[in-house]
Amino acid sequence: MTVSVKIMPNSPRRPHVVVLAYDGLCTFEFGIAYEVFGLPRPEMGEGWYHYSVCGVEPGPLRASGGLSVSVDRGLEVLAEADLIVVPGWRSIDAPVPEPLIDALRQAHERGARIMSLCSGVAVLAASGLLSGRRATTHWRYVASLAARYPQIAFDANVLYMDEGSILTAAGSAAGIDLCLHVVRGDFGAEAANSVARRLVLPPHREGGQAQFISAPVLEEREGMRLGPLLQWMRERLDEEQSISLLAQKAGMSLRTFQRRFETTTGLSVGEWLLKERLRHARNLLEKELAASLDDIAAASGFGTLATMRHHFRKRLGTSPSAYRKSFGV
Repeated sequence: MTVSVKIMPNSPRRPHVVVLAYDGLCTFEFGIAYEVFGLPRPEMGEGWYHYSVCGVEPGPLRASGGLSVSVDRGLEVLAEADLIVVPGWRSIDAPVPEPLIDALRQAHERGARIMSLCSGVAVLAASGLLSGRRATTHWRYVASLAARYPQIAFDANVLYMDEGSILTAAGSAAGIDLCLHVVRGDFGAEAANSVARRLVLPPHREGGQAQFISAPVLEEREGMRLGPLLQWMRERLDEEQSISLLAQKAGMSLRTFQRRFETTTGLSVGEWLLKERLRHARNLLEKELAASLDDIAAASGFGTLATMRHHFRKRLGTSPSAYRKSFGV
């Protein structure tokens, strides 16, 4: 049986999606944009997207994976676009050509939407289109870009950010989430669900980037004093750890201990313990598949499953059970 999805585009004509191609092209992100917007979908009817590729530079263009790409159209096609997709960029530090910046600004001024996938946010940042806006990108790039562009409010936790005419996606696969979000807004949930089924993906993923970030090892500059104490704390996450007890074990006054702890770790004692308990719970959920959620909550120092759920939802944007389904091995 063939399933037909009747789509109702928001505009009377087919939305024209133009995807950038450039020397050093990120082929995975480019493939995502083509798969969602460019792949023929006869089941969607005649109003589905019109798709084009824009060569930022004269070809042939090198692409990751040892490929070369030849593109028929250049920056002039951006003047026809309803949606422009920047599928990554050669490097977050690589300069962005002025002609591309000018073309993107002109497209934005006339009302085109512009969307970046992963490192493609560097192009939008360089163009000034993100100034005063919220944005996201892969969590590895956020600190560097935030330092270079303090006028942009980066969020490292979400999968994508929709600011209306400007949209940004986090890591590479989060580009799929954003593309499906755009389809949902343009043609409705039924169309987005249909595309997701062909991709063999859920139409909407639970949670955000926070659940994928591996917490860095904290720098323990106090060496012989705070270093062993931090290890002692990690080994007893299921126990009550009052600040007075910790200060006593460190051989410091309460005030001195709190100051040095924050200087060393960059966090208050309570925040540090919460992050460590979340990390320990994540590790148990990934590896101890026979353990119950209640046991993991107790072993991690949360006390109750309800408390652990609260902190998972608030900090990671997901639930313990959903996290286990995604990462359990």
